Amino acid sequence: MLDRELSDELRFLAREYPVLTLLGPRQSGKTTLCRAIFPDHRYINLEEPEIRALALADPRAFFKQNPPPLILDEIQRAPELCSWIQVIVDERKTKGEFILTGSSQPTLLAAISQSLAGRNALATLYPFTIGELRSGGIETGRDDGILAGFFPRVHAEKQEPTRAYRNYIQTYIERDIRQILNIKNLSAFERFLGLLAGRIGQLVNLSSLAADTGVSSTTLAEWLNALESSFLVYRLRPFHAKLGKRLVKAPKLYFSDVGLASALIGLKTTDAVARDKLLGVLFENLVVMEAVKQFCNHGETPPLWFYRDQNGREIDLIVDRNRQLIPIEIKASMTWNPEFAKGVTWFQELAAREAGRQLPERALVVYAGERRVESERYEALPFGELRVV
Repeated sequence: MLDRELSDELRFLAREYPVLTLLGPRQSGKTTLCRAIFPDHRYINLEEPEIRALALADPRAFFKQNPPPLILDEIQRAPELCSWIQVIVDERKTKGEFILTGSSQPTLLAAISQSLAGRNALATLYPFTIGELRSGGIETGRDDGILAGFFPRVHAEKQEPTRAYRNYIQTYIERDIRQILNIKNLSAFERFLGLLAGRIGQLVNLSSLAADTGVSSTTLAEWLNALESSFLVYRLRPFHAKLGKRLVKAPKLYFSDVGLASALIGLKTTDAVARDKLLGVLFENLVVMEAVKQFCNHGETPPLWFYRDQNGREIDLIVDRNRQLIPIEIKASMTWNPEFAKGVTWFQELAAREAGRQLPERALVVYAGERRVESERYEALPFGELRVV
C-alpha cells in the first residue's frame, strides 16, 4: 500500500474524538487506509446483506457481537446505527472507538449531525495525489496522468484505464446514484454523464444540459447534487469582482478524478489524449483536483475559487491562504511561454487595488513542462511540483 498523506490527520482525529468518519468516492482507498492505520479495530462491511440485515433488525445484538473498537465500512447503508453509536460512546467515553467510512453524504451526514454532533470528526479521502504516486515510484506525465487518473486500484493492479473506469461507472455510479435518486431513465443519465465530461472547466448551465438530454433542469440539478454528494464531481465556486464576495451562481464543474472524465469522453490512449481538443480542460481538471486533494489531506476545507469578469478575463484557480489570494494559471503546454503569466500578474494588481494593500506575494503558473521559471511577480512550475498547503 502506498503511503497516504491523510494518515497523520486521521491518527490525530482518532485521538481527539470517539468517532471518526472518513468520506470519499468509492475505491479511493478508504477501507485499505483505515485497516492499515487502525489494525486493532474489528472490521465490519455493511455492504454484506446478512451483516446489514442484523445490524438494522437488532442493533443491540449486533453491537454485542461486535463490540468496539470497530471499523464500520459503508455506513451510509445503515445510517440508523449512528443513534446506537452515540449511546455507546457516551457510556464508554473512549477516543477513536468507531471509524466509519462512507461514499455518499446526504443521509449519512443527516444522521451524524443529529446523533453524533460533537462526538464525530469528518475527513475526506480522494484518489492518489501526484506526490503519493511518486512516493511509490510511479511518475505521472501529463497524458498518462489524464488517461489513467489516480484511483488506487488502477495503479495497484495495473488495470487498463478505459475498461477500469467504464466498469467503475457501471458498477458504482449507476448503482449508487440510482439508489439515491431512483432513476428510471438510465440512458438519459448516461448521456448526462457524458455531457458533463465534455463540459469540464465550463460554467454549469443546466438549461443547456436540459436541452441536450431532454430532461428538465430541475431533475438535472438533483442528479448533479447527487453526483457531488457522492464525491464524483466537484464544483468550483467563483470569486466576485469585488474581491471578498463570493458568488453562489455559475460554478465550474470538474470530475473528482480526471481518468473518469477521460473514459466518459472516450479516450483510450495517451496519443489520443495529446491530440484531443479537450486536452487543456482535462489538464485543468487534473491540477484543480490535485489542489483539492492536498487541502483535504491536511484536514482543511479547500479554500479554492476561480475568477471571471464580464470582460472574459479569467483566473483558473485562486487559493485563499491566510487572507492572501494566490492566483494560479493552468496551461497544458509542455513548452514555457512568458505570455502564460499575463493573467496572474493582472490579477495581482486587481487584488492589490481592491484590497488597498501591496501586491500579493505569490502568483503561480502551473504547466506541463519540466522547467521552473521564477520572476519578481510570479513563479512557473511543473504540475507535479504544485504545493498549495
